[in-house]
Amino acid sequence: MIACPEASFRSIRVGGMRRLLLVAGLILPALLPAAVYADDKDVVDYRTHIMHTLNEQSAALGQILSGAIPEKNAQAHLEAIALSASTALKAFEPKVAGGEAKTEVWSNWTDFSKRMNDFARLTREAAKVSKEKGFGSAGTNIIDALSCKSCHDIYREEKK
Repeated sequence: MIACPEASFRSIRVGGMRRLLLVAGLILPALLPAAVYADDKDVVDYRTHIMHTLNEQSAALGQILSGAIPEKNAQAHLEAIALSASTALKAFEPKVAGGEAKTEVWSNWTDFSKRMNDFARLTREAAKVSKEKGFGSAGTNIIDALSCKSCHDIYREEKK
């Protein structure tokens, strides 16, 4: 009896295809962006958490700058702001209206993303100057970095 090579290739192709589909089924979901799985409320909630973190850390830093609180934790607050700022833009990439974000965020994306990238860069620089030269040396950097109002005036709808 002679074995049919075509039947052998067919079973290899089917078995290989099953393995390929199994591997793809396990790997592809991990590669898809989280926004594919999140509903709109999750996207808005995440974005709100990031922005609230920035607000709270900035408020703590403001207390330190005003002299109401000693500066011993200033570096930690600056680093927290820089880290949060570096993640903030990604939180706006899903084009999901809601929260306090105005629709101008997405209709003026070039300007908005430039402002957010500048914010991340400036806060990183302020944290670096503070770490290398001391908190007192970072004053101008901090003031330049925390120009939140200029962006909020255009892109934030404050809830009443």
